[in-house]
Amino acid sequence: MFFTYLRRELRRRRKAALVVASGLALGIALVIIVSSVSTGMSKAQDKVLESLYGLGTDMTVTKAAAAPGSGGTERPRFEFDAKDDEDETQSTDRVMVQGFQTLAATTVGKVGQTDGVADAVGGLSLTVMKVDGQFRRGEFKQDQSSGQGGQGGPGGGQGGGNGQPQGRVEGGGASFDVNSFTVYGTDVTQQDLGPLTSSKITKGRTFKATETDAKVAVVDSAYAKEKELAVGKTVTVSGTKYSIVGVSTADSGDAAANVYIPLKQAQTVADSKDKITTVYVQASDSQAIDTVKAAIQKNISGTTVTTSADLADTVSGSLSTASDLASSVGKWLSIVVLAAAFLVAGLLTSSAVSRRVREFGTLKALGWKSGRVTRQVIGEALVNGLMGGVLGIAIGLAGAYIVTAVSPTLTAQLGSTGGGRGGMGGGPMGGGGPGRQAASKTLDIALTAPVSLTTILVAVALAVAGGLIAGAFGGWRASRLRPADALRRVA
Repeated sequence: MFFTYLRRELRRRRKAALVVASGLALGIALVIIVSSVSTGMSKAQDKVLESLYGLGTDMTVTKAAAAPGSGGTERPRFEFDAKDDEDETQSTDRVMVQGFQTLAATTVGKVGQTDGVADAVGGLSLTVMKVDGQFRRGEFKQDQSSGQGGQGGPGGGQGGGNGQPQGRVEGGGASFDVNSFTVYGTDVTQQDLGPLTSSKITKGRTFKATETDAKVAVVDSAYAKEKELAVGKTVTVSGTKYSIVGVSTADSGDAAANVYIPLKQAQTVADSKDKITTVYVQASDSQAIDTVKAAIQKNISGTTVTTSADLADTVSGSLSTASDLASSVGKWLSIVVLAAAFLVAGLLTSSAVSRRVREFGTLKALGWKSGRVTRQVIGEALVNGLMGGVLGIAIGLAGAYIVTAVSPTLTAQLGSTGGGRGGMGGGPMGGGGPGRQAASKTLDIALTAPVSLTTILVAVALAVAGGLIAGAFGGWRASRLRPADALRRVA
C-alpha cells in the first residue's frame, strides 16, 4: 500500500517533484564540482612542490650562506694563461657551491637519529660557470698624413718628434662566452629521496649502488637536447669527463638539476670533501612534521629546517589565487546554495502538504494514523531527494569532466623564503636549488578536476539528507492536520 500510494502521488505531482529534485540537484552538483576542483588544486600544488624537492621529502636541513665579505661566498675569479697562438681557444671552469654554506656529511647521521625521522640523505648542489673564447691581437695602422711632432706612438699617444711612425691600433680585443649549468651530487646508495625522484629515467638507466665514486652522470632531457647530449656520450665538469648513463625527464617539465653525478665525485670537483649542502628528510609520521622540525633545530644548531608547508606559503600566481578561491569562496558558496536548496525543498514540500489538506484529512477519517501520513510524506520527499541526488551527481560529473577536458593552465610563482637563492633555504627544495638560477621561478600547471568515490558518497548522503529535511517540514505540517479540516474544505 505504501509504495503503491507513493508511486501514484509522485506521478500525479511530477512538476512539484521535479522542482524539488532540481533544487537539490543544483546544490549537490555545485558541491561535487567545487570539491573536485579543490582536489585538483591540491594535486597541482603537490606536483609543484614535488618538482622542487622530490617525492617523499618532508623537509630539508640547510645552512644559510654567509654574507659577502665575512668569509662566505666570494665573487668568481677566472684566470687565463698567456698563449702565443691567438687562434687557440681559452677555456676555464669555476665550480661553486650553490646558494649556501656546506654542512659536514656527518650531519646526515645526526638528522637520521632524531626521533620521528624515517630517512635522511645528503646532497651537494653546485653551479659550474664555464668561460671560453679567444683573444685577438690588434693591428697597427700607420697614419700616412701625419708628420713629425704629431700624434705618435703605437697607441696613438702624443709623439715627440722622434721620427717614429705615427698611427693607431685597430681591431683586437676578446670574445668570450659565459655558460653555466647546475650539478647535483646524489647519494647513489639512497635514491628514493631527494630531487632526482622528481624525474623519471626516459633513456638509459639510473645510477647503480656500486657507483659511489664512478665517473658517470645522468643528464636532464632538456639540457641534453640543448647541448646535444645522449646516453654513451660524455659531459665535462671542471675538466673531468663523465660518461652519460641515463637521461631523465622531470615530471613537471622543470628538472632539479642539469647534471647529476655521484656525491663523492661532486665533492671532488668542488673541492668539498665530506661536505654537503642539503639534508633531505622524510618523517615517519606526516602529522608530526612540526615536532620533528623543532627537534632537528634544537639538536643541530646553526641550521635552517624548512618544511614543504613553508615552501607552499611561497607559491603565488593564478594557482594560489584559484586555490584560495576554491577553498574559501567556492566552499562557502556551495554551503549557501546547498542550504538554500534544502530550505526551498522543505518549504515546497510543506506547501504541497497544505494543498493536500482534504486528501490527508480524508485518509485520517478513514483510519490512517498521523504517523502513517507523516511516513508517507517523508517517503515522497526522500524519493525526490534521491532523484535530485542522481541528477546532481550527473551534472557534477559532467562539470568536472569539462574542467578536466579544458585543462585550464594555472601559473605557480615560486618565491624565495629568504634562506638562500630560492625557496626552502635555496636548496633543491626551492626555487634556488639545482637548476634554478634565480630566487623565483614560474611553472605552468594544467588543472584537472578528479572526482573521488568519497565525493560521490557525500553527494548521496546530501541527497538523503535533503529528502529527510524536506520530509521533516512536510511531515510536521501533515501531522497537525485533523479530519475536521478536510470536512471544512469540502463544505
